Amino acid sequence: MCDSLWDGRKFRTLNVIDDFNRKVLAIEADTSLPTLRVIRVLERIKESRGLPEIIRVDNGPEFISAKLDLWCKENQIQLLFIRPGKPTENAYVERFNGSFRRELLNAYVFRNIKEVRILAEEWMEDYNNNRPHKALNYLTPTEYENLAVIS
Repeated sequence: MCDSLWDGRKFRTLNVIDDFNRKVLAIEADTSLPTLRVIRVLERIKESRGLPEIIRVDNGPEFISAKLDLWCKENQIQLLFIRPGKPTENAYVERFNGSFRRELLNAYVFRNIKEVRILAEEWMEDYNNNRPHKALNYLTPTEYENLAVIS
């Protein structure tokens, strides 16, 4: 996602969501998010919880890179691209992005990238731990994830 700081400088966020439990695994914010940065975020996720079999992405330049393709192959991950103009193929993320835009990006005027990161982290914690989802039988993503681990 894209937005801008108070001084007009653009920034981007990389939002990583688990389709199964709707949990936000990462929100990375910076003025640029090249492929190697995306891979670093995925490596952090790998260390904390392992990796999925499939990663679904849009056709942004950071995702169509040979470096990401190679990293996915090395980690036995299928990289699945949504078709251009078909955001419903990534519906959970699109819905999440709408909430993230309304509740955070449109609600604040950010002075610097550090402020974006701090507020995004707080928002992510609230989203994962305090917001029940109808699709999860009115459990929060964290509660649903914990329930799945116990089962």
